[in-house]
Amino acid sequence: MTTTAPTRKAMLLRLDPAVHKALAEWAVEDSRSLNSHIELLLRDDLAQANRLPANVQPLRRPGRPPLATYNK
Repeated sequence: MTTTAPTRKAMLLRLDPAVHKALAEWAVEDSRSLNSHIELLLRDDLAQANRLPANVQPLRRPGRPPLATYNK
């Protein structure tokens, strides 16, 4: 039996180029993709507003997944 990860919702996000650049630089400093960093910021804001769903899946840690993940 194989288990599959929940599907992720894709969406288009339009940003001011300066905001995009600032977010991209911040993401690199934290060893995250831009997408992952934006999701982290959104989750933080949801949590502060007490609106983060209880059933939300945790984000994976920053950086590349362990090599063992690729050998499966």
